[in-house]
Amino acid sequence: MSAAQRVTFSRNHTLSLSRTCSAVCKYCAFSTRKFHLHTPQEVERELDEAVKRRAKELLILTGEEPDSHPEVRRQLEAWGFADFVAYVVWAGERALERGLLPHTNLGAVSKDDLARLRRIAASQGVMLESISPRLMETVHAGSPSKHPDRRMATIRAAGELKIPFTTGILVGIGETRQERLDSLAALAEAHAEFGHLQEIILQNFVPHQRYYGQDVGAIADEAARDYWRTGIADGRPQLDLPSWATPVTVEEMEELVHETRRLMPDVGIQIPPNLADWWPRLVAAGATDLGGLSANGDHISPEHPFPSPNQVREGLKGQGAALSERLCVYGKYIDQTWLDQAVLDTITVKYWTFIPRGTSGRSEAPFVVDRGLVAPALEKARDGAPLSEQELTALLVERDPSAVEEIRIAADELRRELAGETVTFVVNRNINISNVCTVGCAFCGFGQSKRSPDAYTITPEDFDARVREAVEYGASELCIQSGIHPDWTLEDYETWLRRAKDAGRRYGADLHLHAYSPMEIDHMAEISGVPLHELFPRLREAGLGSTPGTAAEVLVDGMRQRISPNKLPVDRWVAVIKAAHAAGVPSTSTVMFGHIEEPWELAQHLRLVRRVQEESGGITEFVPLSFVPFQTRLGRTHGVEEISPEDNLRHTAVFRLALGRTIRNVQASWVKMGLDAATEALRWGVNDLGGTLMEENISRLAGAQHGTVLDPPQLIAAAHRAGRPAAERSTLYAIRREHPLPAAGLVPVA
Repeated sequence: MSAAQRVTFSRNHTLSLSRTCSAVCKYCAFSTRKFHLHTPQEVERELDEAVKRRAKELLILTGEEPDSHPEVRRQLEAWGFADFVAYVVWAGERALERGLLPHTNLGAVSKDDLARLRRIAASQGVMLESISPRLMETVHAGSPSKHPDRRMATIRAAGELKIPFTTGILVGIGETRQERLDSLAALAEAHAEFGHLQEIILQNFVPHQRYYGQDVGAIADEAARDYWRTGIADGRPQLDLPSWATPVTVEEMEELVHETRRLMPDVGIQIPPNLADWWPRLVAAGATDLGGLSANGDHISPEHPFPSPNQVREGLKGQGAALSERLCVYGKYIDQTWLDQAVLDTITVKYWTFIPRGTSGRSEAPFVVDRGLVAPALEKARDGAPLSEQELTALLVERDPSAVEEIRIAADELRRELAGETVTFVVNRNINISNVCTVGCAFCGFGQSKRSPDAYTITPEDFDARVREAVEYGASELCIQSGIHPDWTLEDYETWLRRAKDAGRRYGADLHLHAYSPMEIDHMAEISGVPLHELFPRLREAGLGSTPGTAAEVLVDGMRQRISPNKLPVDRWVAVIKAAHAAGVPSTSTVMFGHIEEPWELAQHLRLVRRVQEESGGITEFVPLSFVPFQTRLGRTHGVEEISPEDNLRHTAVFRLALGRTIRNVQASWVKMGLDAATEALRWGVNDLGGTLMEENISRLAGAQHGTVLDPPQLIAAAHRAGRPAAERSTLYAIRREHPLPAAGLVPVA
């Protein structure tokens, strides 16, 4: 399994609006033939509780055809509702008013009722359970709404109405292996026609006791509260399988995961994590989703509470998989084709970060994006002229293949003019002295509080050993960065620099120290009271050679408030970089993209970096850093997926054009995007492949899967595969060793 596998869940709250049901399925403990219907006042209280528990989804769960019961019909009429669906629509409207997204599951309803529910539902669902009509004589006897023809009619009608839909099969209710496979094939056929199935649930049957006269919602809520508080779920009943049931093994479930992926490669595969302890193994087999981890429990299996998100996250750690929130509607369906405007408005206002990148349509845009600006902007960019915010935004959102190719060509031409054909790299070593940090950035998986069991600070002896290893490796640079440690003084920062210089000389090398982000520099100035114009000479005297232009992320204060409100503001970042340049300390510059930023915010960032370079001239390179979401709070809670290689490259080309002739070097971060994508980036305006690193903790702990070291022969081979000569450089881009292209007929290898 990929180290960066993303497993999703929805933070939901269940409203069992009515358990009254026309079906009498043998396996069900939820339904009742008696009258059951929550009052409007109870609904309002439940919705308020859902908001209190920070739910985003309201799962509206009901029995089949509850208003077939005469008492339910009479009560609905007394409240002024024409039928049960009208009551569900009312509840959905109240949910949307509170920012909750309804997902409705009313059973096998008609096409007309699906259309009515579409007005308020972000997604809908019904379990197929099985395609086998044979089960109508056994577990589904006396339950006409469970006939597979009726279930499939509802599923297909949802496709015709363009409703994002969830369905699945129930495993272990007496069906055969072939019937399971046939059920998946039937769903795949419907999805192939309509493209509306967002996920398939593979749910194993577990036997329940009957809950006659009891409130299953209350039982589920109490079980969930106990489990989330204690982490102990000893109360799960262990009942014998009834005679009509079929035992299910984990191997059989794995087969179904594989078959679902084969038949429907674009559909999520959901495994309920509360019904069997084998769910991590099914994730390893390819399951992608754990459903709604409802804080008020599983109303279908009330004594089987869902694990909390934190409990699941711990369970996934051993597999290197990352747990990430999603909405009840999958991202690719969030547009006007699939959603009613009222639902879309709620998502746009409250959950806009879950909207796929580049399609948010948020009203906060400072201008209307004009794609007609792309061609004239490219002409200006070819001449190295500065581009306006509107022009850069148009380039950043452009996706037409022919236009993107023109952007690539223009960026590569500018690269060739400024940097030539040689691909450079530096032999360096990262040293992250400590991950103790007080800032708490939402995008970071590295920083830890001082008391965290994962916090570390290396000893001076370990530091010296790392320096020795760097010298033995042939490094010319040490890149030194840490978290914002609450106990360090300015003298501590100076001591680390002197120690690095002394250790390097002791082992036979005069290492260039590329150290301390603007955030660290600002912290030093704050705790010491030393102004920047005095601070940098002190750091230079201690051994500082250059400073990384990190802590930039996106240089727009509104964006910084959203992702890291404790980070230094934009003006202070600029002041630190300019002070470094004024003191003769060069810097790099960076951008972090592919998270929740908007294209015009990237445009503002690029224009600011260019202006800083025009004014102070000390930036040696620009490093695009694509966001790694997997093990970060921002990725987990905002539904951010890793940017695609195609979008990564497209952004990189625009970055080159935005900077014009002001910054000669643009670097591809292989640790963020992988060596293959970094090699391809050499055709998109990039001339530098960065460093060997030797160790890398910041991206690794965020979930990056591309390793922590690349040896010089691997970087040389990458340049040669791109048809370009390579050269080892110093930090400041002096050429140290050249590696020309091999003779014709020789194939470079990594």
